Amino acid sequence: MITTKHSHHTTARWLLLALAIALLGGCVYLSPQPVGIGPQLSFSNLPGWTQDRHAEAWPALLQSCHKKATKDPRWSILCEQAVSMAQPNDIAARKFFEHWFRPHRVLGSWGRRHGLITGYYEPLLKGSLTASADYPVALYRRPAELLTVDLAELYPELAGKRVRGRVKGQKVIPYYDRKQIDGTDNPLSGNELVWVDDPVAAFFLHIQGSGRIQLPDGKRVAVGYADQNGHPYSSLGRTLVKQGKMKLEEVNLSSLRAWLKDHPDQITDMLNTNASYVFFKFRDVPAGGPIGSLNVPLTAERSLAVDRSIIPLGLPVWLETTTPDEHPQPYRRLVMAQDTGGAIRGVIRADLFWGTGHRAERMAGNMKQAGRLYVLVPIDPKQGTNTP
Repeated sequence: MITTKHSHHTTARWLLLALAIALLGGCVYLSPQPVGIGPQLSFSNLPGWTQDRHAEAWPALLQSCHKKATKDPRWSILCEQAVSMAQPNDIAARKFFEHWFRPHRVLGSWGRRHGLITGYYEPLLKGSLTASADYPVALYRRPAELLTVDLAELYPELAGKRVRGRVKGQKVIPYYDRKQIDGTDNPLSGNELVWVDDPVAAFFLHIQGSGRIQLPDGKRVAVGYADQNGHPYSSLGRTLVKQGKMKLEEVNLSSLRAWLKDHPDQITDMLNTNASYVFFKFRDVPAGGPIGSLNVPLTAERSLAVDRSIIPLGLPVWLETTTPDEHPQPYRRLVMAQDTGGAIRGVIRADLFWGTGHRAERMAGNMKQAGRLYVLVPIDPKQGTNTP
């Protein structure tokens, strides 16, 4: 009896020990890796780093400096140096970034390194400052009744999260969705900013967030993002795929336009599947591109839209992806996180601004590439360390 009891104890101890070893040995697999900006790397870890034309990123860096220098001592010092360098050549610009920043890989869940890289551009639409049969589609100003509630005031852990709505009686309810705004009730009558000729073109302008309108006399006005109705963005392409009307690998800007053109009787219903709605304002046309969420002009192929909860706006980012061509080529370059977007959510998720014109539309419309992101974090000159 004593022997049996001892045997049971021994067996139990061995089982517990085996379980502990298994758990400890498997912790690498069972415990998720930190998500977001990961450990520091060296610049030699960035694929293609020395082959980029770093001077082309200099104007975008100076734009970031306009917003970052007054808010962060690290940026104040490095931006003072950047401004004093005027327009450096590629080698001098590269050495500047290597001196003042340290690269960090962006990691997804379970150590995932690849994510989705898409593109956007500044479209050109035909429009008028007055409504007519030729220009029946309105772009609206931000409605005065649109309420924006910053949740951080009530819940600090929700910093950066906002909800939008309107008052009805004594309640705050969701704001009108796309179907309601563009419906026959016309709840935003009187808030029209400009009219355009094509509802599909207007829909894609909402997705891009800014564009230019060519008026009947040949003059152009620029419009930019003013606000959004608070409803989540829903991808038209994914909806068509889900409904079996397109294949995922077929979806791009050109194919979406073609599908809508071939199914005019379904245009309204399909556009309304995206309840998100953007409001616009007139904007100046700066030397650069449209104004991004950092409130600086975007630079073609050097500005990036990111999820700001993962990558702080203003930071340099090394982008490693491929071109959206029939035969993709490596596309590696230094860009600046200067914008956000309703569809840009997630850790390794970014949207490259391609600029204005036919090439920009083609590249942005076709871009749906796998890619990696590396964030460049400024050093602390006093401590020799860096944090996002």
